[in-house]
Amino acid sequence: MSPPELIDEAPAFRTELGILYRADCTAMLPRFPDSCVDTIFADPPFNLGKEYGTGVDDCRGDSEYVDWCRLWLGECCRILKPGGAIFVFNIPRWNVELGHHLGSLGMQFRHWITVSLKFGLPIPGRLYPAHYSLLYYTKGKPKTFRKIRTPIETCRHCGGELRDYGGHRDAMNEKGVNLMDVWTDVPPVRHSKFKSAGRKANAVSTKILDRVVEMTTREGEIVLDPFGGSGTTFAVCERKNRRWIGIEIVSTDAIIERLTGGELQGHRNLDTVDE
Repeated sequence: MSPPELIDEAPAFRTELGILYRADCTAMLPRFPDSCVDTIFADPPFNLGKEYGTGVDDCRGDSEYVDWCRLWLGECCRILKPGGAIFVFNIPRWNVELGHHLGSLGMQFRHWITVSLKFGLPIPGRLYPAHYSLLYYTKGKPKTFRKIRTPIETCRHCGGELRDYGGHRDAMNEKGVNLMDVWTDVPPVRHSKFKSAGRKANAVSTKILDRVVEMTTREGEIVLDPFGGSGTTFAVCERKNRRWIGIEIVSTDAIIERLTGGELQGHRNLDTVDE
């Protein structure tokens, strides 16, 4: 299976499944042909003033940040195949506006997925922020939606089931329960085996990408990530035999180190997928 070489550009790195470009996605995405990728996962900077490296401005004015997001979102929607899926991982503050923009582009709302993760310290005068938002839209009716089941929850002390499921436990599928739109089982990324030594912060759990990839693609289809970061999307695609395209504006060394450093580690995940 060959990597998806959809443009004439020398890559920073390639594997048998994927291809990685070091570039600004707002300059690179317009070069891709229409309707060429199956799923897009975007985890952009959150405009919180973090230092990512040369070329990244993470301290824009509110309207400037939203306009910048609209720029790459428009291109993402253009290159998505009919029925393809786009996921946008961000804080709720921004995803409220980005979801509205996706709707204005004719994209079909599927879910606002709540990913339960602590932000950090409490903020004076506000509720404690304890989740990230994962938007899930499709370009029309989804061409692929594979049902994911999660294990029935049990007590870590006694091993007993935590819920009676409304008295209908006997009628439930033994593979587990349907994946919900609130994810409370995503672990924080702390251990070095789940991320590159060259990029210690801002890594997304492999469990999130496991679900994104399994839910909306089949083997051999193409996943694009315009903000490659620490390479989580590509590591998951390599494990799951999906072709992939990556774009990263700052150094790609951390991604390459992750993909060439031996076994591609993933967080423990007991999900099952119905074909």
